[in-house]
Amino acid sequence: MLKESFFLSEDVITLAQELLGHKLISEDNGKVTSGYIIETEAYRGPDDKACHAYNYRKTLRNAAMYQKGGCAYIYRCYGMHHLFNVVTGPEGTPHAILIRAILPDQGVELIIKRRRWENKPRYLLTNGPGKVCQALGISLANNMQPLTTPNLYISKEKISGTLVTTPRIGIDYAEEYRQVLWRFLLSPQ
Repeated sequence: MLKESFFLSEDVITLAQELLGHKLISEDNGKVTSGYIIETEAYRGPDDKACHAYNYRKTLRNAAMYQKGGCAYIYRCYGMHHLFNVVTGPEGTPHAILIRAILPDQGVELIIKRRRWENKPRYLLTNGPGKVCQALGISLANNMQPLTTPNLYISKEKISGTLVTTPRIGIDYAEEYRQVLWRFLLSPQ
């Protein structure tokens, strides 16, 4: 598993790229599911107007962002989807990386069951941040959990591929931060 020191860099944009290809692993009641991270978005508080911690805003919801790098920041989107973020940087520096998509690896049958995805196109199974959490069984119960525990962690194991960079999705309100190229995709080889 990646050591805590990996997550302590203040350069969240570089870390969002470096996480691509690493395997995200979840274990619940002895059942392991995993997938290779193939899409991320970087959120750099306090200057990033798309970040939940813009201008050092601190709430119960985003408190995890102020923890030391290497813990999970989970929140609900639209009141129904859980979204998983990796907190980065030193304590008090609110940076996070949203995991937007994975390439399923272990426990594919369980992933399909959790997603209720039988007889549907595989390429749509885990291609969104809410789908990632549902597939891996990640919920608000994992918020602030260190990513160095056996039941939720990121492996050193990594696949390679071609890096694609685009603007982030769904942040039209973020003014000049709308078009920054902080969304990263890995096209596996």
